[in-house]
Amino acid sequence: MKLKSIILAATMATAATGVTAEGVKVGMITTLSGGGAGLGIDVRDGFMLAVAQSGRDDIEVVIEDDQRKPDVAVQLSDKMIQSEKVDILTGIIWSNLAMAVVPGAVAQGKIYLSPNAGPSALAGQACHQNYFNVAWQNDNLHEAAGAYANDAGHTNSFILAPNYPAGKDALTGFKRFFEGDLAGEIYTKLGQTDYAAEIAQIRASGADSVFFFLPGGMGISFLKQYADSGVDLPVVGPAFSFDQGILQAVGDAALGVKNTSQWSKDIDNATNKAFVESFQDEYGRLPSLYASQGFDTANLMISAMEKADISDQEAFRAALKEADFSSTRGDFAFAANNHPVQDIYVREVIKEGDVYTNKIIGVALEDRSNAFLDACKM
Repeated sequence: MKLKSIILAATMATAATGVTAEGVKVGMITTLSGGGAGLGIDVRDGFMLAVAQSGRDDIEVVIEDDQRKPDVAVQLSDKMIQSEKVDILTGIIWSNLAMAVVPGAVAQGKIYLSPNAGPSALAGQACHQNYFNVAWQNDNLHEAAGAYANDAGHTNSFILAPNYPAGKDALTGFKRFFEGDLAGEIYTKLGQTDYAAEIAQIRASGADSVFFFLPGGMGISFLKQYADSGVDLPVVGPAFSFDQGILQAVGDAALGVKNTSQWSKDIDNATNKAFVESFQDEYGRLPSLYASQGFDTANLMISAMEKADISDQEAFRAALKEADFSSTRGDFAFAANNHPVQDIYVREVIKEGDVYTNKIIGVALEDRSNAFLDACKM
């Protein structure tokens, strides 16, 4: 059965009762339309690739589009928990949607596996035994960018991000590790596409570098306008604005930019090599950071299914905590607050033939956990 057919069947699944005792029913709420749809599509495709490769027939996945709207995400979560009777929820890309959905879902006894959003509140005071983040805590990649900026000799950075939870975590994370001064710090509107005013501020600021977190289409718009502006300051950012699905739209404006990521297609381990090859064979495109996170999330779940029944939630949580699966990232473990401990790399945007992509040039942070362990009382 081709993977596209599996995804279609999963999307159309509407059974009102749970699967058999040894199986798992998953509710995936992710962004499949509008701005940011590419991120959700990649998470979905990575997740479903792992499910297909597992050969298991006891995993049912119900997939819904949150339209990047918190109220829609909450409605879908309620439907999946109350009507679909799912065992596990996953899929959310955006931190404001995660904050709307996750606390209520875990309070109702559901396990949530995050393939992306990792807001600081869910790592700290709102941590929960049923919540596992398989990507990163929101601050992590930005912390690594701050560390790299130090190594690169930047001493006066201008920093900007959208005004929502992940944007605030981004700038907080960068400042936690950056040792220089700030030439400016601004929050932009979520979904903004015109950055003329911000670029003018950068030009007048006296900065020696720019750090920005603008995921999806926001990053495409900013980078193109920045390249056209004539401002010639080095740019540092997290992978979200330099990931595989975005680079083709940005083009030459991204070449040479350094960005931080816990994953890259050239990480040298057997699991990652096989993942990159199989994803490209199945979908006709290189995988993104988001696809790798979806793939790892599914494989974490499958590893737990091999050790425990979902009906024994305590045992299932313990099996998840062991993280006994082969990650595309190589070494992977959970910290005490159920967020990853992992290396975070520095990548450079390059061009291979006609394809824009990234290559690893160093490690920014080794075995990085997160800054919120003490705030988590789990």
